[in-house]
Amino acid sequence: MTNAHPDALTGRILVIGGHGAVGTTVTATLGEWFPDRVVPVGRNAARPGAPYGAPVDITDPGTLGRALDHLGDIAAVVLCAEPPDDAVARMCLERGIHLVDIGATPRLLDSVARLGPLAEGAGATAVLSVGVAPGLTNLLARRVHEAVGGADRIDLTVLLGSGERHGADAVRWTVEGLAAPARARPLRVSLPGLGTRTAHPFPFSDQHTLPGTLGVPEVTTRLCLDSRALTGLLFGLRRAGLRELLRRPVVRRALTGVFLRVHTGGEAFALRADARRAGRHAVATLTGVAQSRITGLMAALVTRELLTGTLPPGVHHLDQLPALADLDRELAPYGVVRRDTEIRSRG
Repeated sequence: MTNAHPDALTGRILVIGGHGAVGTTVTATLGEWFPDRVVPVGRNAARPGAPYGAPVDITDPGTLGRALDHLGDIAAVVLCAEPPDDAVARMCLERGIHLVDIGATPRLLDSVARLGPLAEGAGATAVLSVGVAPGLTNLLARRVHEAVGGADRIDLTVLLGSGERHGADAVRWTVEGLAAPARARPLRVSLPGLGTRTAHPFPFSDQHTLPGTLGVPEVTTRLCLDSRALTGLLFGLRRAGLRELLRRPVVRRALTGVFLRVHTGGEAFALRADARRAGRHAVATLTGVAQSRITGLMAALVTRELLTGTLPPGVHHLDQLPALADLDRELAPYGVVRRDTEIRSRG
């Protein structure tokens, strides 16, 4: 059974958070592919003449319900802002509306994943873990997992450009992650064009979902920034025993404000996936520029596949959909460089 939403060929696409750092790319890209069908909305009322002028606040599902009722022909919703619970996803899926979610909080992803039977019954498809990390990391993980014939362990490394102007939600999420306990050791890794870096365990959602979707017993994701000094500063706070201090909301708000104003470094990012099993070691890497833009492009590409392809109904993480296994190849025109998987006999 494939998706068969009656408005898939003509219905509009609602981009929630469509005016933010990621949402603007989603809106512009989908607008080129589906002219006059994209409706960006957010917490603030749109300018006069917009397809829908009232605010849509993800903390108040009633505002989304009114938008869906008013517009009437929504085929897909792209969620570029993270809601507090699964109410937005539930509202879309029970109406048979496809959903693309760039969210990265394990608790919320688990909650939406449990809506699978609801989505299947309504003939709707939800795709989760869409972006860079999670997203591209999921695709790399699947690739190296298959290369070794089923990994016993996968290590994912994410290097982000500290000079990029990220949205407030992304910065808050990063600051909150510093307060999470480290469940593994730092790792020295080589990244294309960036040399050898020390990456530190960080609570990306891919390491939470991949053991279930791929059946890998152990997955760890680590983070570093292109600025070695800023990487050392951030994770030095954790080593100095200040994690408890970072748990205080007032401290996190202050640190978020600092990071929103300080832009030290560039906009390049790099990803690496290492899979190991019985003496076999597979490595895959990917590099690009402007994480927020690439996240938006990923969301747009998945949405296009939802509306024009044959993705099955239900709720799926990106790595669970074979039709999207090589989605990163479509990012080559935007400066993303994917290197072929390397197989090593030891490691």
